[in-house]
Amino acid sequence: MIQNETTKTVKDFAISAGADLVGVADLELLRELETTPEDLLHGYQYGVSLAVKLPSEVFEQLDGGPTPLYAQVYVNANLLLDQIALRLCSYVESNGYAALPIPASQVLDMERFTSHLSAKAVANAAGLGWQGKSLLIVTPEYGPRIRFVTVLTDMPLVVDQLLENKCADCCLCAEACPAAAIKNVNTDFHYSSREEALDFKKCADKLVKEFMQLPLVEKPICGICIKVCPWGRASNRRNRAISSSEMEW
Repeated sequence: MIQNETTKTVKDFAISAGADLVGVADLELLRELETTPEDLLHGYQYGVSLAVKLPSEVFEQLDGGPTPLYAQVYVNANLLLDQIALRLCSYVESNGYAALPIPASQVLDMERFTSHLSAKAVANAAGLGWQGKSLLIVTPEYGPRIRFVTVLTDMPLVVDQLLENKCADCCLCAEACPAAAIKNVNTDFHYSSREEALDFKKCADKLVKEFMQLPLVEKPICGICIKVCPWGRASNRRNRAISSSEMEW
């Protein structure tokens, strides 16, 4: 009971700090992941995954690649996530436990696009969504129109249940990929490697050699697979319907 109450308090705090979604992962599910440093997860039992939704209209403006507006939203979302993670760490430590924030978008290896720990893997294990064919996490609430950050902790928490993959036969992200890199392969939990789902070199070359060179973009981002995902488009329609309903009142 105490652990349930603690978990609710942590999630409520994260929401009040600006997170749109919060989930708790059992790090035992992720011990095989590559991390930097190799012992990054040592001493921690839980990974708290925090998410913020990106404005849907930013994606509706994309046409074949990223825009300067999307690039700036991307940067600001990561900054916000890092601030939320710092606040949560302070809260956890004030309650006598250890907490370590993992930056939302700090690339340590630009050739392999690896960081300290995959925020997507933690979000997947925390039940916030499932790993889609594009390797992105697809959430029921917002599709992939979302960014994640992770806090590692030894605070006793209740882990969330994994979600069933619901991509099924949809292949819109694969068809729309500007690099033709998505292989249209499903997974129950996570892929054995990125190459199982994605021709990573094709994707990375498109991002670094073309999109990153665009004026005022300067980030290895794309956004097209995010735009076309039906789960993200459905969330946008729901938001529009709610806004219209509110206006009627």
